[in-house]
Amino acid sequence: MFEKVKSLAARLDELEMRLSAPDLYDDPGRAAALLRERNELAPIVAVYRAHEAARQTIAEATEMLSDPDMRELAQEELAQAKEDAARLAGELRILLLPKDPNDRKNIFVEIRGGAGGEESALFAADLYRMYTMYAAARGWQTEVMSKSETELGGYKEIVFRVAGEMVYSRLKFESGVHRVQRVPETESQGRVHTSTTTVAVLPEAEEIDFYIDPKDLRIDTFRSSGAGGQHINKTSSAIRVTHIPTNTVVECQDERSQHKNKDKALRVLRSRLYEAEVEKQQAAIAADRKSQVGTGDRSERIRTYNFPENRVSDHRIKLTIYKLDQFLNGEMDEILDALIAADTAEKLRAGGLAADTGSVS
Repeated sequence: MFEKVKSLAARLDELEMRLSAPDLYDDPGRAAALLRERNELAPIVAVYRAHEAARQTIAEATEMLSDPDMRELAQEELAQAKEDAARLAGELRILLLPKDPNDRKNIFVEIRGGAGGEESALFAADLYRMYTMYAAARGWQTEVMSKSETELGGYKEIVFRVAGEMVYSRLKFESGVHRVQRVPETESQGRVHTSTTTVAVLPEAEEIDFYIDPKDLRIDTFRSSGAGGQHINKTSSAIRVTHIPTNTVVECQDERSQHKNKDKALRVLRSRLYEAEVEKQQAAIAADRKSQVGTGDRSERIRTYNFPENRVSDHRIKLTIYKLDQFLNGEMDEILDALIAADTAEKLRAGGLAADTGSVS
């Protein structure tokens, strides 16, 4: 492991020299690529150099043990340096894990009502509010791409975009079935019902990620409408895009402009097709491996929201917190952090790197 990091440190030194060249910005694209690589390597090399410093302290403190006047101080320094070296070696193992190429991408979140009728649609609205509040707290931007509302203010379906720093890395484990247990607004006898809502998180695909041949598309226009006939657009500005080879359909009617609706629909379509292609590749590479935090399959029940007990339970990592009200107000980090930690631990085990020692390998 440390030999690999030595080569990364040498590469970082080379990058620093190239980035100081006076003609660097003659090619802005190349400059951006070098800066991006430098920023990715810098934290790894910083931890490596701190680890090397700890090892040097271990060597010096070990020599000092033979001096009776310095033995007590040397023992303290040695214990601290060994602890630092072990901790830094563990950090290096995590930093060297293969990066998810989508982690820095923006996302589309698709929320759909499932079992439970109107109550499921109302919970879809609750989840939309939860995610937008979480996004706002992190300084991310959200934009509704399309939605289908119900009479009581729920959503049969809502698709929205979230843009910001490392969005996919934080929310990629939200895909799946979310189960809610509560007394519905439509329940007159106070009985607790169980309903489900599905969430899909798609990394936003750029044209360079996934090319769509225009000949494979069928684009239809129609008049948009809202719940109960409200906000009906008298012009045919709503757009339905069908990808003929896969029969994937995306509709968008949120904008009054046909052009804007088409642009939004194509962006969502590209990301759906990109996700499907990525899933195929992952299945082919690791058909026999299932991550501890779940497969990301939309049919997998991942979480239960129990209102009578103010409880949120994530079934993949067997974590329960009694802060449902706070969680639905966007305070999601306790569970999201635990999911990310579980995924990291699984990757370390899969790579045989779970041991956390300071020895050189």
